[in-house]
Amino acid sequence: MVKKLKTGVAYHGNRILKHVEEDMKDISARNMNTVLHMFTHNDWDRHLGVMKNIFDISKENGLEVWVDNWGLGGPPGDKSHFLQYHPESHQVLSDGTREPVRSCFNSEAFLKFTYDWIDAVAECGGQKIFWDEPHLVEKDVNGKKVFSCCCDTCKKLFEEKYNKPMPAELTDEVLKFRMDSINSYFEKVTSHAASKGIENIVCVMLHTLDHTNGLVNIPALSNFGIDPYWRCDGNWDKEKKCRIQSPYDYVYDNTKNFTDVAKKAGKDSHVWIQAFGIPAGEEEDIFYATDAAYDAGARTILAWSFRGAESNTYKSERCDYLWNIIGEAMRRIKDRNLDEIRNEFYSKKNN
Repeated sequence: MVKKLKTGVAYHGNRILKHVEEDMKDISARNMNTVLHMFTHNDWDRHLGVMKNIFDISKENGLEVWVDNWGLGGPPGDKSHFLQYHPESHQVLSDGTREPVRSCFNSEAFLKFTYDWIDAVAECGGQKIFWDEPHLVEKDVNGKKVFSCCCDTCKKLFEEKYNKPMPAELTDEVLKFRMDSINSYFEKVTSHAASKGIENIVCVMLHTLDHTNGLVNIPALSNFGIDPYWRCDGNWDKEKKCRIQSPYDYVYDNTKNFTDVAKKAGKDSHVWIQAFGIPAGEEEDIFYATDAAYDAGARTILAWSFRGAESNTYKSERCDYLWNIIGEAMRRIKDRNLDEIRNEFYSKKNN
């Protein structure tokens, strides 16, 4: 059976309802039926009623609403002030350095904080939570690889599990512990969301798969996605100073792999198309990337973000033009999907 296409976009920042109404109409008019709204700690504190209005306005304009845990426990997104109240919940790197804005997934205080945030989403009428790029830190510092989390809580849990202190290197046991830590947190929070009637969606980054690919098997998670942004470091040859793959090939290959993984686990899947940081003259890469995602089997395809990320420092160079390209790219795959649905209908009718 041909699956109906979902198309959408991430929407940032605006809390003035008059403009939200105009923007939701604009999104709907550009062949999209889904919108992702950020729901930050600040929104929870200061804009709770407004967020409910925003969700309602979106639905009234025919848009399915996804709710992003934007910055709740650290990047990506506007940083939560949770850690100001719970400094013991900071992630700690293997060199002993405290991560300034990232919360430990094994922190009981952070778990409770997340439960309370989910309850606030439910109070506003949110029906789908989008868990945005969960990950732990792994980076080079002065030529040495450091990683998180090595806080006192994590060290204690590691020693209880493996009967030895946590090493300062990424051994197989440490890699397994990191994956188990993220899985345990998300098993709990997605179960809590599901108990409120909320669907759970997660998007992971390609370079974090060593500790996030197990999320696909979490029972309360219904949709597993990726963001194969072709203008990223993973698709850049530093010596030759050029892309390794074309936008089409990069998006197609990664989408195909992930769609297959999600399908094998009995999950739906989605793909994000890069619509930020696009230089003038490269806007039509959006066509190739969107076609690639569709050709690879994705039937939930979204753009990050609204009007080429015009409200962000990483905005595209020609936002008006790019926004038109996004709408046209979504129309093209929407028409393909409708043709497939019609062909299937008439084929069954004639048989």
